[in-house]
Amino acid sequence: MLKIYIDADACPVKNEVFRVAQRYELDVILVSNTWMNTPKSSRIQLQVVDGNFDAADDWIVDHAETDDIVISADIPLASRCLEKGAWVLGPKGRAFTKDNIGDIMATREIMSHLRDLGTMTGVPAPFQRKDRSRFLQSLDRMIQSIKRR
Repeated sequence: MLKIYIDADACPVKNEVFRVAQRYELDVILVSNTWMNTPKSSRIQLQVVDGNFDAADDWIVDHAETDDIVISADIPLASRCLEKGAWVLGPKGRAFTKDNIGDIMATREIMSHLRDLGTMTGVPAPFQRKDRSRFLQSLDRMIQSIKRR
């Protein structure tokens, strides 16, 4: 059965995932390095992981299966999950796919290099209401696509 995994430490759309998962009667697993409040529901589980910087990512990759959904902005995690057959959605509604992950990884590396050189500075655009709306639409479409398979 389809599950939704959330890379939860910095995820701004947890409440949206809870609502959509409730509508579709899906289980949600939040994976975090620290404890956090979660709604009282038998379908929502918090998995706190200890260890290194990538412990949450490693746990998600170890547990996600084909046709599960992973919610994360972490591009290397997205790539690893796609290799396992999971679907991956960023919190701003961007779907990571086998067709686009190579370009996204390459762009990430170029931007990191430019930041290291001091050529590029600044921060990502703040999370906005339209991002939340785009995310909800994308998550709904993704769930429908998986259920049709």
